[in-house]
Amino acid sequence: MTEPTRAGFVALIGEPNAGKSTLLNQMVGAKVSIVTHKVQTTRARIRGICMEGAAQIVFVDTPGLFRPRRRLDRAMVAAAWGGAADADLVVLLIEAHRGLTEGVKVVLETLRERLGERKVALAINKIDKVKAETLLGLAEAANAAYPFTKTFMISAERGYGVADLRAWLASELPEAPWYYPEDQIADVPMRQIAAEITREKLTLRLHEELPYQLTVETENWEDRPDGSTRIDQLIYVMRDGHKGIVLGHGGETIKSISQASRAEMAEFLGRPVHLFLQVKVRPNWLEEPERYNEIGLDFKDGN
Repeated sequence: MTEPTRAGFVALIGEPNAGKSTLLNQMVGAKVSIVTHKVQTTRARIRGICMEGAAQIVFVDTPGLFRPRRRLDRAMVAAAWGGAADADLVVLLIEAHRGLTEGVKVVLETLRERLGERKVALAINKIDKVKAETLLGLAEAANAAYPFTKTFMISAERGYGVADLRAWLASELPEAPWYYPEDQIADVPMRQIAAEITREKLTLRLHEELPYQLTVETENWEDRPDGSTRIDQLIYVMRDGHKGIVLGHGGETIKSISQASRAEMAEFLGRPVHLFLQVKVRPNWLEEPERYNEIGLDFKDGN
């Protein structure tokens, strides 16, 4: 007898920087979601796809759950809860060394209100940062606060416990035909992945606040007859001073970012890439519906 195929969506939720993007990339076996040391770097719902036996797991990496202050924040949080509400299964990530923060407690309360009887697994991440007795105490406290279906101890960065979590998720998905071809690893337009790659390089290079006040859009994509790809991207910033910072002295910063971004795009696409970046000042991009559509968010959710 052939094993029946299973397929479904798994939402990864948690506070900013809990390790959701790292876990998604680890599950998929390739980098499909932006990962930096800064919080709130994932803005839209990014879908990564992995195969586990006869099961196809479609992971939804959601923006971190936090207390929103502006339109973009509100749209990001709405996207996160929307991803959880639409999923077959939900995995809540919490950081082992931070424990049940006030933010996590708010998420647990909201889980009860929004998800009802949905199966939610707890993944305690970054287990290599604390002692075993601390982990056990945290697991007990978390399960006392919310009736998790299953608890996993993992290190998304190092891969510890990830295989067990993936196997359990696969077994819990409904019997269904696969949604995507077996070799597809993401359900995100390549233009958006390319924009995210550049935004990641900007986030890693620039100082604390600026990355949250810029966005990247892929304006043009041309696959050339010689097998290479030309990509033109716009970087929108809010002030003239920001433009100067992104460009750097003599264009040094933008050149470094372009080189790093181009190299990663070429590796991801498996072909040479010609990348052209342009920086534009757009003071009100946070209030423009087109910018939200481009990064996969609903402008109306920011109200």
